[in-house]
Amino acid sequence: MSLEFGDNAVLARVVGPHNKHLAEIERKLAVEIAHRGNRLTVSGPAYARAHAGQVLRDLYLHVERGNDVASGDVDDAVRLSLSGEKSTGNGTSISTPRRVIRGRTKTQNAYLDALLENDLVFGFGPAGTGKTYLAVAVGVMMLTRGEIERLVLSRPAVEAGERLGFLPGDMKEKVDPYLQPLYDALHDMLPAEQIERRMAIREIEVAPLAFMRGRTLANSFVILDEAQNATTQQMKMVLTRLGENSRMAVTGDPSQTDLPPNVASGLHEARIILRDVEGVAMVEFGDEDVVRHPLVRRIVRAYAAHDAARGDKRRP
Repeated sequence: MSLEFGDNAVLARVVGPHNKHLAEIERKLAVEIAHRGNRLTVSGPAYARAHAGQVLRDLYLHVERGNDVASGDVDDAVRLSLSGEKSTGNGTSISTPRRVIRGRTKTQNAYLDALLENDLVFGFGPAGTGKTYLAVAVGVMMLTRGEIERLVLSRPAVEAGERLGFLPGDMKEKVDPYLQPLYDALHDMLPAEQIERRMAIREIEVAPLAFMRGRTLANSFVILDEAQNATTQQMKMVLTRLGENSRMAVTGDPSQTDLPPNVASGLHEARIILRDVEGVAMVEFGDEDVVRHPLVRRIVRAYAAHDAARGDKRRP
């Protein structure tokens, strides 16, 4: 099978340095791909050639729309082709100063739509499914468009607890390690100098959950990450911080709580209490939505199978 593409520069990004991405497709689909100019020739069984052709066309379209190709993108394209699902390339796009971000699974696209349409959105699911990253993308887009005045990102600093005073440095240095994943997402979407400037004038705030008490957050997009580590009282507190023209995303994995065994997870309870409340959307991610290293998806599935085999009935 021979495929011809219109733009050699786009195709070069699809094949990757030293044909890295082609080698990955060859390994995953048991085909051989020859690259010459703007043409790719795929050899192998008919069904494998068909899947490889679909993967290559999807990745080409992905790059045409301004995206880079990472190993995870190749893995997703192969998985979608083999499962018979359509590519999510036509899903909701989020434009940030540094990149255009799109959902890579059906659930991710549903989540993006929910974030754009609802005042309060809960994202439940395992690590690596993009719950926080996509919420930060929506918040950054709304901030840079002037739709909100402030982006507030928060996490419970559970491990700090009473030991916070024993950590070195001032308060910012004590809590920053717990907030680093939020900084990482910001740096993926905004230039460093813009983050520094916006933080200096408090257009962007990154703070532990305890700092939210007593505030009213108007004209803001608020993200509570790792919400499984918020207590019932903390969850109620932060949910009632919402002011006029504000939205909130609450993300977490109910199976990964770090709270003491006798303390209920506020995320688990909110999932039950608020499920039928108007204006609240809840999106459930599964291991099929893991978009980190392909090994992460296999790890999540292995743990789920282990828990199922031993009849694990524990709840956060």
